[in-house]
Amino acid sequence: MAGLIAGRLALGLVTLWLVSAIIFLGVEALPGDACTAILERDAHGAALETCRKALGLETPALERYLSWAAGVARGDFGLSAHGQQDIAGLVGYRMRNSFLLAAGALAVGIPLAIALGVVAGLTRDRWPDLLFSTGAILAMTIPDFVAATVLILVFAIWLGWVPAIVLTPADAPPLEFFPEFILASTVLAMLMVAHVMRMVRASVIEAMSSDYVQMATLKGVPYRQVVLRHALPNALLPAINVIALTVAWLLGGVVVVEVVFNYPGLGRLLVDAISGRDLPVVQAITMIVAASYVAVNLVADLLGLLLNPRLRSYRARQR
Repeated sequence: MAGLIAGRLALGLVTLWLVSAIIFLGVEALPGDACTAILERDAHGAALETCRKALGLETPALERYLSWAAGVARGDFGLSAHGQQDIAGLVGYRMRNSFLLAAGALAVGIPLAIALGVVAGLTRDRWPDLLFSTGAILAMTIPDFVAATVLILVFAIWLGWVPAIVLTPADAPPLEFFPEFILASTVLAMLMVAHVMRMVRASVIEAMSSDYVQMATLKGVPYRQVVLRHALPNALLPAINVIALTVAWLLGGVVVVEVVFNYPGLGRLLVDAISGRDLPVVQAITMIVAASYVAVNLVADLLGLLLNPRLRSYRARQR
């Protein structure tokens, strides 16, 4: 098991290194640079040269990449092109806010998705399954900005129960966001429930039709015990990876939802940085999102190994 964990960690580090190289090369390939965006019409002559020297854009690309990658490894993302702010401090509050938004969606969405998926799987082709599956398909087909607009119209404008958009500053205490981020969390929870519920449903159906469940039923094991002790533990294993991808998607900052609700998270900061050509901030946020995906998928793989003895024994035989 220790060897498997070490191998997963090494693969994750290699993935992050490749991602960092791709991010840097992608930014380098863009036309212009941060100085042309900062200076706009004055981006020529001595002013342009002075700006590029100040931002270190005249040094060779390889040297800049190594310096940037070394700083990222230490948690130092450098300074933003606009205002020369410390990127770590700038991103810190936004990452906290995105985490709060994700936590609210996960706290409601994951238990609800598992419960609906189990009920739909156990009542296959009957009215609860048809009702939940139809609702999930509708939630998956409706764009998130449409769902967000409808919720704002109904609950913020018509009923007036919650604020329509977030006006709280990014560095405000977490509790001040509570009444304003309810609609945004609801939109994310709707999308998450739809995807996870369908995976759980399919896993439950497969588990209930397996040989070990049928054998337990023939032996006279009560139906409730068959479901809870035999079917569900095996049915929930395939859903771990889907849940992990959903968590990484949420932690990475959901751009459309954050923009619609004016929520000060990573997604909104990324849009603002791209609009202002603040490439150091774009690089930092993209690297944080990539690290979130790698870390969450690593945890999902390790949970799968820990919860599935057959997979552990197969890996051991492979070695």
